[in-house]
Amino acid sequence: MPHDTIADLLLARAGDNRPGLLTREREWTWDEVVRESTARAALARSLRTDGPFHIGVLLDNVPDYVFWLGGAALSGATVVGINSTRRGTYLEQEVRHADCQLIVTDRAGGALLDGLDTGVPPERYLLVDEPAYTRRLAAHAAEPARDPAVAPDTRILLLFTSGTTGASKAAICSQGRLAALGRANAAKYEVGCDDVCYCPMPLFHGNALMALWAPALAAGATVALTPKFSASGFLPDVRFFGATFFTYVGKAVAYVLAQPENSTDTDNPLTHAFGTEASPEDRTAFLRRFGCRLVEGYGSSEGAGMLRQAPDGPVGALGVPARDSVRIVDPETRLPCPPAVLDGHGRVQNPEAAIGEIVDTEGAARFEGYYNNDAANAERVHHGWYWTGDLGYVDTAGYFYFAGRSGDWIRVDGENTSALLTERILRRHPGVVAAGVFGVPDPRSGDQVMAAIEIPEGTRFEKLSLPEFLAGQEDLGTKSTPRYIRVSHALPATGSNKLRKKEMQADGWRSDDPVYRWTGRGRPDYVLMTDEDKAVLRDEFLTNGRGRFLP
Repeated sequence: MPHDTIADLLLARAGDNRPGLLTREREWTWDEVVRESTARAALARSLRTDGPFHIGVLLDNVPDYVFWLGGAALSGATVVGINSTRRGTYLEQEVRHADCQLIVTDRAGGALLDGLDTGVPPERYLLVDEPAYTRRLAAHAAEPARDPAVAPDTRILLLFTSGTTGASKAAICSQGRLAALGRANAAKYEVGCDDVCYCPMPLFHGNALMALWAPALAAGATVALTPKFSASGFLPDVRFFGATFFTYVGKAVAYVLAQPENSTDTDNPLTHAFGTEASPEDRTAFLRRFGCRLVEGYGSSEGAGMLRQAPDGPVGALGVPARDSVRIVDPETRLPCPPAVLDGHGRVQNPEAAIGEIVDTEGAARFEGYYNNDAANAERVHHGWYWTGDLGYVDTAGYFYFAGRSGDWIRVDGENTSALLTERILRRHPGVVAAGVFGVPDPRSGDQVMAAIEIPEGTRFEKLSLPEFLAGQEDLGTKSTPRYIRVSHALPATGSNKLRKKEMQADGWRSDDPVYRWTGRGRPDYVLMTDEDKAVLRDEFLTNGRGRFLP
């Protein structure tokens, strides 16, 4: 029978006594996962009030998170993934915006919410580490079943975007879309019933839900949970669980590769993984060290499934369009951009013409919208098209490439330069764990390139020999070389391990972290900026009438 909803996929696992969920402490069969989910569905229904059936979940990657995903599917509720790295007013605003009826959390999460006006009274918090919670669940044990009203268009998720480029928005995902993604991604990422899918990415994010949990559910694979991502704990976890597949973001991969290399690294069961924003160099290094193939893709919580993988395509290519309606267009004219002219290093020689926005001319119907946010919806859908907000280009063979988010192209001396390319070059340096590149205003005209790099504790910037390294990168143009470099041992990041580039751009060279500046010509030569240097630079902006452009 067709499984058109997540509830269908879950109920299909009833009676399945193969491993469904693993932690370091215990194992649940798929049948036990279904029954745990059923009890939570019954508890949710007993506590339902008027209004949107929204249940906030503020937990690490613990079994209860998975059980409440199942409980929401069976009861017709919507799980609101609350980002556990949010604090204070930001956290309060997100929870209030989602109109939650209940909040499922633990004592640690309750402490984060204490004193905040979330719109949910504390007596409607369910603390999973309290004995009273266990007793309530036992009283709601029942035979697996779903609410008769559950349909493909029943909302199951509100996923807050990571907020790297502005305020977070709550993307809507229905049971039908998530079930379809589960089936499609299980096939695309080659996830079968014998796989053990290790989940180090947070369950409040689309990466873990759409690319790991839903495919594992559809295939009957095993889900292995770790509460939070740990670079040092990654390989021990993989070996402990016998993990064959995992999902990632680029910064997490960089952290794993920054761990000391060992001759036994290849002694692990991993075969492949799926994620985004890992550089070609990191993918090569990961395969060499761990024998695991990293499959790069393109997608988002709002509009996954726009591109098909092309394993035999060029290095760095995302794939080819999944349908004719997926294009790269000039945002002003809405005409398709011409193919990119690439030099021997793969750099785009005609960026003004070739770089455009990735759109789906038939995607408006697939986009399920943001909850209670008409302005954000209008930004994504206009002229009847779905606009991703992401930049890309296409080569003469039809392969798509990611060119960064809107704003990732920097105008230097009248020329466009790619922040993404400079980031990838910086990441080649063995001493750079993560890098973010963005434009900052020049005191006279235009912009300059600034980089923020994360280096290991105990490493000094001077020991990186970065000027010599950059001078040796043949694909780094002079306009793309950073004029400012912020150096940190812990750059600001979202809960899904993506760098907060907008925040760093707003700080600019006035960051509290050490900032080095290259003021000369020829080979870069970086000098640490003092408070006096920053004051002089500020005065230069004011003298040239550009005070409004100060970072």
